[in-house]
Amino acid sequence: MTSPDRAIADAERAPGAVFALLVAACFAAFFVTQRLKHTPTLVQRFELTPVFSPTSPGHLKLEPISFKLAHTEQVTVTIVDATGGDVATLVRNRLLTRYKQFSLRWNGRLGAPRGFSFVSTTSGRTVLLPANHGRLAPAGEYRVRVSLRDRRRAVLSPRSFTLVRR
Repeated sequence: MTSPDRAIADAERAPGAVFALLVAACFAAFFVTQRLKHTPTLVQRFELTPVFSPTSPGHLKLEPISFKLAHTEQVTVTIVDATGGDVATLVRNRLLTRYKQFSLRWNGRLGAPRGFSFVSTTSGRTVLLPANHGRLAPAGEYRVRVSLRDRRRAVLSPRSFTLVRR
């Protein structure tokens, strides 16, 4: 085979090789995606109310926050504003057990808590009440950030909630 014939034969094989590589990459991506779909998320079952008002005469003066973890972990729970800035820290480096729903309430005040108390709900769930004493946060959209110390990761709540001042 002459040199020009060999070059033509190589050029005709190149698209087939590229196609075979693309098919192999698609199969690999499929299997990786399937594995990721079945891996539990680090923070699960976020529960928030859409709106609360710490100054309203009604019953919803505290924002109920609840979630559970896929792994036992030291967590810091922070309220962040729409720009991602820290507004209030509710707990810092608290050890939470995996697969156990953790519930707490935010009173709409800025800063770090000066203490904690616990209450039981009518359903029997124990709720942590951080005692934040700063001024009231401005009205707006907020989210919850759960920072996992050992994994060096932070997870934002998938939904936001609105603080309304009346």
